[in-house]
Amino acid sequence: MIEHGPRGKSVLVTGGAGFIGSHLTEALCAENEVRVVDDLSSGRERNLVEGATFVEADIRDEAALRGAIEGVDLVFHQAALASVPLSVEEPERSHAVNATATLSLLELAREAGCRVVLASSPAIYGEPEELPIAEDHPMKPTSPYGLDKLALDRYAALYHDLYGVETVVLRYFNAYGPRQGESEYSAVISAFLEQARSGGPITVHGDGEQTRDFVHVSDVVEANLLAAETDHVGEAFNVGTGEATSVRNLAELVRDATGSGAEITHTDARQGDIVHSRADTTKARERLGFEATVPLDQGIRDLCGTVEAAGD
Repeated sequence: MIEHGPRGKSVLVTGGAGFIGSHLTEALCAENEVRVVDDLSSGRERNLVEGATFVEADIRDEAALRGAIEGVDLVFHQAALASVPLSVEEPERSHAVNATATLSLLELAREAGCRVVLASSPAIYGEPEELPIAEDHPMKPTSPYGLDKLALDRYAALYHDLYGVETVVLRYFNAYGPRQGESEYSAVISAFLEQARSGGPITVHGDGEQTRDFVHVSDVVEANLLAAETDHVGEAFNVGTGEATSVRNLAELVRDATGSGAEITHTDARQGDIVHSRADTTKARERLGFEATVPLDQGIRDLCGTVEAAGD
Protein backbone atom coordinates (compact mmCIF):
# COMPACT_ATOMS: atom_id res chain seq x y z
CA MET A 1 0.00 0.00 0.00
CA ILE A 2 1.33 3.44 -0.91
CA GLU A 3 1.56 6.19 1.71
CA HIS A 4 0.52 8.85 -0.77
CA GLY A 5 -0.22 9.22 -4.45
CA PRO A 6 -3.38 8.68 -6.50
CA ARG A 7 -6.22 6.59 -5.10
CA GLY A 8 -9.40 5.48 -6.79
CA LYS A 9 -8.16 6.66 -10.18
CA SER A 10 -8.04 5.15 -13.64
CA VAL A 11 -4.36 5.22 -14.56
CA LEU A 12 -2.40 4.45 -17.72
CA VAL A 13 1.29 3.49 -17.55
CA THR A 14 3.09 3.42 -20.89
CA GLY A 15 6.11 1.13 -20.82
CA GLY A 16 4.57 -0.63 -17.84
CA ALA A 17 6.38 -3.92 -18.51
CA GLY A 18 9.72 -2.16 -18.38
CA PHE A 19 12.10 -1.41 -15.57
CA ILE A 20 10.68 1.73 -13.97
CA GLY A 21 7.19 1.27 -15.41
CA SER A 22 6.66 -2.12 -13.75
CA HIS A 23 7.74 -0.84 -10.33
CA LEU A 24 5.43 2.14 -10.74
CA THR A 25 2.55 -0.13 -11.78
CA GLU A 26 3.09 -2.24 -8.65
CA ALA A 27 2.84 0.83 -6.45
CA LEU A 28 -0.35 2.00 -8.17
CA CYS A 29 -2.30 -1.23 -8.49
CA ALA A 30 -3.41 -1.61 -4.86
CA GLU A 31 -5.37 1.66 -4.89
CA ASN A 32 -6.20 2.28 -8.57
CA GLU A 33 -7.46 0.73 -11.79
CA VAL A 34 -4.31 0.48 -13.89
CA ARG A 35 -3.79 -0.11 -17.59
CA VAL A 36 -0.39 -0.88 -19.10
CA VAL A 37 0.68 -0.27 -22.69
CA ASP A 38 3.91 -1.99 -23.76
CA ASP A 39 5.13 -3.63 -26.96
CA LEU A 40 7.51 -5.92 -25.01
CA SER A 41 10.45 -4.84 -27.16
CA SER A 42 12.51 -4.01 -24.07
CA GLY A 43 9.94 -4.67 -21.34
CA ARG A 44 9.29 -8.25 -20.26
CA GLU A 45 6.05 -10.16 -19.92
CA ARG A 46 7.19 -11.45 -16.51
CA ASN A 47 7.28 -7.85 -15.29
CA LEU A 48 3.55 -7.40 -15.85
CA VAL A 49 1.73 -6.81 -12.59
CA GLU A 50 -1.25 -8.95 -11.66
CA GLY A 51 -4.35 -6.80 -11.52
CA ALA A 52 -3.27 -4.39 -14.25
CA THR A 53 -4.96 -4.52 -17.66
CA PHE A 54 -2.34 -5.16 -20.34
CA VAL A 55 -2.51 -3.73 -23.85
CA GLU A 56 0.28 -5.04 -26.07
CA ALA A 57 0.95 -2.21 -28.50
CA ASP A 58 3.70 0.01 -29.84
CA ILE A 59 3.62 3.50 -28.34
CA ARG A 60 3.66 4.77 -31.95
CA ASP A 61 0.30 3.05 -32.64
CA GLU A 62 -2.02 6.01 -32.17
CA ALA A 63 -5.20 3.95 -32.52
CA ALA A 64 -4.14 1.56 -29.75
CA LEU A 65 -3.05 4.47 -27.60
CA ARG A 66 -6.37 6.24 -28.11
CA GLY A 67 -8.22 3.17 -26.88
CA ALA A 68 -5.93 2.76 -23.87
CA ILE A 69 -6.23 6.38 -22.74
CA GLU A 70 -10.02 6.50 -22.98
CA GLY A 71 -11.53 7.35 -19.60
CA VAL A 72 -8.27 7.60 -17.66
CA ASP A 73 -7.56 10.29 -15.09
CA LEU A 74 -3.80 10.09 -15.13
CA VAL A 75 -0.99 8.94 -17.45
CA PHE A 76 2.57 8.00 -16.48
CA HIS A 77 4.57 8.10 -19.71
CA GLN A 78 7.53 5.75 -19.24
CA ALA A 79 7.76 4.18 -22.70
CA ALA A 80 10.95 5.13 -24.52
CA LEU A 81 13.87 3.97 -26.60
CA ALA A 82 16.20 4.68 -23.70
CA SER A 83 19.64 4.33 -25.25
CA VAL A 84 22.20 6.96 -26.19
CA PRO A 85 24.24 4.54 -28.37
CA LEU A 86 21.17 3.24 -30.19
CA SER A 87 19.96 6.79 -30.81
CA VAL A 88 23.31 7.57 -32.43
CA GLU A 89 22.94 4.49 -34.66
CA GLU A 90 19.23 5.01 -35.44
CA PRO A 91 18.30 8.67 -34.89
CA GLU A 92 15.04 8.53 -36.86
CA ARG A 93 13.75 5.57 -34.87
CA SER A 94 14.76 7.24 -31.61
CA HIS A 95 12.90 10.41 -32.57
CA ALA A 96 9.77 8.51 -33.63
CA VAL A 97 9.55 6.64 -30.32
CA ASN A 98 10.74 9.32 -27.91
CA ALA A 99 9.45 12.55 -29.46
CA THR A 100 6.74 11.96 -32.08
CA ALA A 101 4.89 9.35 -30.01
CA THR A 102 5.02 11.68 -26.99
CA LEU A 103 3.43 14.46 -29.01
CA SER A 104 0.63 12.08 -30.02
CA LEU A 105 0.16 11.09 -26.37
CA LEU A 106 -0.04 14.71 -25.24
CA GLU A 107 -2.65 15.46 -27.91
CA LEU A 108 -4.74 12.48 -26.76
CA ALA A 109 -4.36 13.64 -23.15
CA ARG A 110 -5.59 17.09 -24.18
CA GLU A 111 -8.70 15.48 -25.65
CA ALA A 112 -9.18 13.24 -22.60
CA GLY A 113 -8.53 15.98 -20.04
CA CYS A 114 -6.06 13.93 -17.99
CA ARG A 115 -2.79 14.73 -16.24
CA VAL A 116 0.47 13.38 -17.73
CA VAL A 117 3.66 12.68 -15.78
CA LEU A 118 6.50 12.23 -18.26
CA ALA A 119 9.94 10.64 -17.95
CA SER A 120 12.76 12.82 -19.23
CA SER A 121 16.54 12.69 -18.80
CA PRO A 122 19.59 14.77 -17.85
CA ALA A 123 20.79 14.00 -21.38
CA ILE A 124 18.89 17.16 -22.33
CA TYR A 125 21.56 19.26 -20.59
CA GLY A 126 24.51 17.90 -22.55
CA GLU A 127 27.96 18.38 -21.10
CA PRO A 128 27.41 20.33 -17.86
CA GLU A 129 28.78 23.83 -17.59
CA GLU A 130 28.49 23.64 -13.80
CA LEU A 131 27.69 21.05 -11.14
CA PRO A 132 25.29 20.21 -9.65
CA ILE A 133 22.92 20.60 -12.60
CA ALA A 134 19.82 22.66 -11.86
CA GLU A 135 16.67 22.59 -13.98
CA ASP A 136 17.51 25.95 -15.59
CA HIS A 137 20.95 24.78 -16.76
CA PRO A 138 21.60 25.46 -20.48
CA MET A 139 20.32 22.64 -22.65
CA LYS A 140 22.77 21.44 -25.31
CA PRO A 141 22.18 17.73 -25.94
CA THR A 142 25.10 15.73 -27.36
CA SER A 143 23.04 12.81 -28.70
CA PRO A 144 19.81 12.26 -30.62
CA TYR A 145 18.36 10.68 -27.47
CA GLY A 146 19.05 13.85 -25.50
CA LEU A 147 17.51 15.99 -28.22
CA ASP A 148 14.42 13.76 -28.33
CA LYS A 149 13.96 14.06 -24.58
CA LEU A 150 14.37 17.81 -24.83
CA ALA A 151 11.54 17.85 -27.38
CA LEU A 152 9.41 15.83 -24.92
CA ASP A 153 10.30 18.25 -22.15
CA ARG A 154 9.40 21.32 -24.21
CA TYR A 155 6.19 19.88 -25.61
CA ALA A 156 5.01 19.02 -22.10
CA ALA A 157 5.54 22.61 -20.96
CA LEU A 158 3.89 23.97 -24.12
CA TYR A 159 0.83 21.74 -23.76
CA HIS A 160 0.38 23.07 -20.25
CA ASP A 161 0.90 26.71 -21.18
CA LEU A 162 -1.05 26.65 -24.44
CA TYR A 163 -3.79 24.10 -23.79
CA GLY A 164 -3.99 23.79 -20.01
CA VAL A 165 -2.94 20.12 -19.91
CA GLU A 166 -1.61 19.24 -16.46
CA THR A 167 1.91 17.99 -17.19
CA VAL A 168 4.84 17.24 -14.90
CA VAL A 169 8.24 16.27 -16.30
CA LEU A 170 10.68 14.21 -14.24
CA ARG A 171 14.29 14.20 -15.41
CA TYR A 172 15.62 10.89 -14.12
CA PHE A 173 19.33 10.74 -13.49
CA ASN A 174 20.88 7.23 -13.51
CA ALA A 175 18.12 5.00 -12.19
CA TYR A 176 18.97 1.46 -11.10
CA GLY A 177 17.36 -1.46 -9.31
CA PRO A 178 15.69 -4.86 -9.84
CA ARG A 179 14.52 -5.81 -13.35
CA GLN A 180 17.00 -3.54 -15.08
CA GLY A 181 19.43 -4.47 -17.77
CA GLU A 182 18.57 -7.33 -20.07
CA SER A 183 19.92 -6.05 -23.36
CA GLU A 184 23.04 -4.95 -25.19
CA TYR A 185 22.43 -1.44 -23.90
CA SER A 186 21.68 -2.37 -20.29
CA ALA A 187 22.46 0.14 -17.57
CA VAL A 188 25.93 0.19 -16.13
CA ILE A 189 25.13 -1.26 -12.67
CA SER A 190 23.29 -4.22 -14.17
CA ALA A 191 26.10 -4.78 -16.67
CA PHE A 192 28.74 -4.65 -13.91
CA LEU A 193 26.76 -7.08 -11.73
CA GLU A 194 26.45 -9.57 -14.56
CA GLN A 195 30.16 -9.29 -15.36
CA ALA A 196 31.22 -9.61 -11.70
CA ARG A 197 29.04 -12.66 -11.08
CA SER A 198 30.40 -14.38 -14.19
CA GLY A 199 33.99 -13.84 -13.03
CA GLY A 200 34.74 -10.75 -15.08
CA PRO A 201 36.30 -8.81 -16.44
CA ILE A 202 34.26 -5.77 -15.43
CA THR A 203 34.56 -3.46 -18.43
CA VAL A 204 34.54 0.30 -17.90
CA HIS A 205 34.02 2.60 -20.89
CA GLY A 206 36.74 5.24 -21.05
CA ASP A 207 39.04 6.02 -18.13
CA GLY A 208 36.34 5.50 -15.48
CA GLU A 209 36.65 9.02 -14.11
CA GLN A 210 33.27 10.00 -15.55
CA THR A 211 30.71 10.51 -12.79
CA ARG A 212 27.00 9.83 -12.50
CA ASP A 213 24.18 10.39 -10.01
CA PHE A 214 22.70 6.94 -9.31
CA VAL A 215 19.14 6.92 -7.94
CA HIS A 216 17.27 3.81 -6.81
CA VAL A 217 14.08 2.85 -8.64
CA SER A 218 12.05 3.02 -5.42
CA ASP A 219 12.98 6.69 -5.14
CA VAL A 220 12.04 7.25 -8.79
CA VAL A 221 8.63 5.72 -8.11
CA GLU A 222 8.21 8.01 -5.11
CA ALA A 223 8.93 11.04 -7.30
CA ASN A 224 6.25 9.90 -9.76
CA LEU A 225 3.65 9.48 -7.03
CA LEU A 226 4.39 12.96 -5.74
CA ALA A 227 4.21 14.39 -9.27
CA ALA A 228 0.77 12.84 -9.71
CA GLU A 229 -0.62 15.09 -6.99
CA THR A 230 1.50 18.24 -7.04
CA ASP A 231 0.05 21.66 -7.75
CA HIS A 232 3.28 22.54 -9.59
CA VAL A 233 2.11 21.48 -13.05
CA GLY A 234 3.75 22.63 -16.25
CA GLU A 235 7.14 22.26 -14.59
CA ALA A 236 10.15 19.92 -14.75
CA PHE A 237 12.09 18.39 -11.86
CA ASN A 238 15.39 16.60 -11.51
CA VAL A 239 15.13 13.17 -9.88
CA GLY A 240 18.44 12.13 -8.37
CA THR A 241 20.38 11.95 -5.12
CA GLY A 242 22.56 15.02 -5.51
CA GLU A 243 25.65 12.84 -5.10
CA ALA A 244 28.18 11.82 -7.77
CA THR A 245 30.01 8.50 -8.07
CA SER A 246 32.76 7.74 -10.59
CA VAL A 247 32.18 4.76 -12.85
CA ARG A 248 35.47 3.27 -11.67
CA ASN A 249 34.36 3.52 -8.04
CA LEU A 250 31.02 2.02 -9.00
CA ALA A 251 32.79 -0.99 -10.52
CA GLU A 252 34.71 -1.43 -7.27
CA LEU A 253 31.49 -1.19 -5.21
CA VAL A 254 29.88 -3.89 -7.35
CA ARG A 255 32.95 -6.11 -7.15
CA ASP A 256 33.02 -5.78 -3.35
CA ALA A 257 29.29 -6.38 -2.97
CA THR A 258 29.43 -9.57 -5.02
CA GLY A 259 32.63 -10.85 -3.42
CA SER A 260 34.07 -11.23 -6.91
CA GLY A 261 37.73 -11.26 -7.80
CA ALA A 262 36.95 -9.91 -11.26
CA GLU A 263 39.51 -7.68 -12.93
CA ILE A 264 38.39 -4.17 -13.89
CA THR A 265 39.41 -3.31 -17.46
CA HIS A 266 38.86 -0.30 -19.70
CA THR A 267 37.44 -0.02 -23.23
CA ASP A 268 36.84 2.89 -25.60
CA ALA A 269 34.58 5.71 -24.42
CA ARG A 270 31.03 5.62 -25.81
CA GLN A 271 30.05 8.12 -28.48
CA GLY A 272 27.61 10.77 -27.26
CA ASP A 273 28.25 10.20 -23.53
CA ILE A 274 28.91 13.17 -21.25
CA VAL A 275 31.73 13.13 -18.68
CA HIS A 276 30.08 14.33 -15.47
CA SER A 277 26.52 14.43 -14.18
CA ARG A 278 25.05 15.27 -10.78
CA ALA A 279 21.57 16.56 -9.99
CA ASP A 280 20.65 19.66 -8.09
CA THR A 281 17.57 18.34 -6.30
CA THR A 282 16.61 21.57 -4.52
CA LYS A 283 13.55 22.24 -6.67
CA ALA A 284 12.19 18.69 -6.31
CA ARG A 285 12.69 18.84 -2.56
CA GLU A 286 11.06 22.24 -2.13
CA ARG A 287 8.13 21.87 -4.56
CA LEU A 288 7.45 18.13 -4.76
CA GLY A 289 8.60 17.16 -1.29
CA PHE A 290 10.93 14.60 -2.91
CA GLU A 291 14.21 13.42 -1.44
CA ALA A 292 16.03 10.21 -2.33
CA THR A 293 16.41 7.82 0.61
CA VAL A 294 18.40 4.80 -0.67
CA PRO A 295 22.23 5.10 -0.43
CA LEU A 296 24.10 3.63 -3.40
CA ASP A 297 26.04 1.03 -1.43
CA GLN A 298 22.84 -0.22 0.21
CA GLY A 299 21.03 -0.29 -3.14
CA ILE A 300 23.80 -2.36 -4.72
CA ARG A 301 23.87 -4.82 -1.79
CA ASP A 302 20.09 -5.18 -1.99
CA LEU A 303 20.31 -5.68 -5.74
CA CYS A 304 22.90 -8.42 -5.30
CA GLY A 305 20.46 -10.22 -2.98
CA THR A 306 17.64 -9.79 -5.48
CA VAL A 307 19.77 -11.22 -8.29
CA GLU A 308 20.83 -14.20 -6.17
CA ALA A 309 17.22 -14.92 -5.16
CA ALA A 310 16.12 -14.75 -8.78
CA GLY A 311 18.79 -17.24 -9.73
CA ASP A 312 17.86 -19.81 -7.06
